[in-house]
Amino acid sequence: MSLTPVSAQLATAAPQSTTAAPEAIKQREQELEAARIQQKSSAESQAKFKADIAAIGQDRSKLNAQLIDIAAQVRGVETSIADAEARLRPLDSREQQIRGSLDSRRSEIVEVLAALQRAGRRTPPALLVRPDDALQSLRTAMLLGSVVPELRGRAEKLTGELSELVTIRKAIATERNSLALDRDKLGADQIRLAALVEERQHQQSSIEKDMETESARAIALSRQVDSLQGLIAKMEQDLKSAARAAATASLQGVPAANGKPNAAMLKDSARLSPAIAFASAKGLFAMPVNGSKIRDFGGSDGVGGFEKGISLASRPGSQVTTPCDGWVVYAGPFRSYGQLLILNAGGG
Repeated sequence: MSLTPVSAQLATAAPQSTTAAPEAIKQREQELEAARIQQKSSAESQAKFKADIAAIGQDRSKLNAQLIDIAAQVRGVETSIADAEARLRPLDSREQQIRGSLDSRRSEIVEVLAALQRAGRRTPPALLVRPDDALQSLRTAMLLGSVVPELRGRAEKLTGELSELVTIRKAIATERNSLALDRDKLGADQIRLAALVEERQHQQSSIEKDMETESARAIALSRQVDSLQGLIAKMEQDLKSAARAAATASLQGVPAANGKPNAAMLKDSARLSPAIAFASAKGLFAMPVNGSKIRDFGGSDGVGGFEKGISLASRPGSQVTTPCDGWVVYAGPFRSYGQLLILNAGGG
């Protein structure tokens, strides 16, 4: 059990004069005002956090909507790709037919290309590897009149098949490349929007944590304000009661001023005024609790100031009694000080 420097200060400062209680009330009012300022600041911070969360929520809703649109577009492109592949299957089949036809008539083709070689003194191109080159050779030979009449019909048929093969190949490549580019672009947009949504979620989570901390602080400040308001009200009430008791005591008699107790008043346990004047009781008071003194009045408080009371260390559960007669200004729990007792011992 110990009396903190604050409790000791309050227990000893009040008896020095009847103005100690009003000063204590003023100090508590200052603390109350400071707590209210912090409470206002906390409310403003919470309002800002709420606005930030609402803004992030709107941004995230917009991003989610865009993400859904992109996903729908991706699905649309995938459907288009499937439809294109369905259209490309007959083209692939036709390409294989043309290749098969050309392969089955390889001897005829060789003959035509040999005629072209003799006419143009040029090496014939690989037909199935580079059909567009073969097509160009046939067209050039026909335009120059290098192909003999009996080969012209065969060359024209071959030209038509090669032309169709080249056209089909280009159509297949163009459509597949276009659809692949669209799908890649939409996929990149989807990844980008998903990253933005995740970032907004992280921001919102961080702000929500800050808001929880600020809400807890606001609750603590509210309790502190209520505690201070209750303490101030009780101190004011007790001060009025003490004043009335002092007035009553003045009518019943005053304590001895020679430092000796008033024997008659000491016998009266219901007395309303001290049996001895506080100013004359120096050296007569016992400690309020059994224990060892760990801090003395006027000593260093360890933070650059001076102790304004005494601190005692006692065994747990030790009995604490008031060292002198007086009027109770406040008794009860107060913030981190634990149980607090403030006495008015009368004039000095």
